[in-house]
Amino acid sequence: MRGTEDRIADAITAFAGTMLFVYLHAAWFTVWIVCNEGVFGQQAVWDPFPFGLLTMIVSLEAIFLSTFVMLSQNRQAARENVRADLDFETNVRSEVWSIHMGRALGVDPAEVERKVQEALAENRSRMTGSGQASR
Repeated sequence: MRGTEDRIADAITAFAGTMLFVYLHAAWFTVWIVCNEGVFGQQAVWDPFPFGLLTMIVSLEAIFLSTFVMLSQNRQAARENVRADLDFETNVRSEVWSIHMGRALGVDPAEVERKVQEALAENRSRMTGSGQASR
């Protein structure tokens, strides 16, 4: 279950990954630089070139954004681990059931495994483009 902090971090990360975020920053930087180059007069200058305050703000923002991204990635990795564990358990259950059903029906497991290996090899060859699959 996600807490308030996790939801905030995810929301910030989600917003930072949008073009709106890029456009807002481009507009912000443009206004900042135009004002601090004296276009609106010297009274509008608060951070003259080389824009030390802007540099510091952008650096701090980068630190916080990278932290939010890492937090979100860590939570995503944890969710993927749970899914992988569930997939593994499901695969093991399916294989055990298949073996037992095959034995009950008198199916030769060696023949089934040979067919599986052929199907896997054909699929791999299709994926790598190293051979033509027969139809």
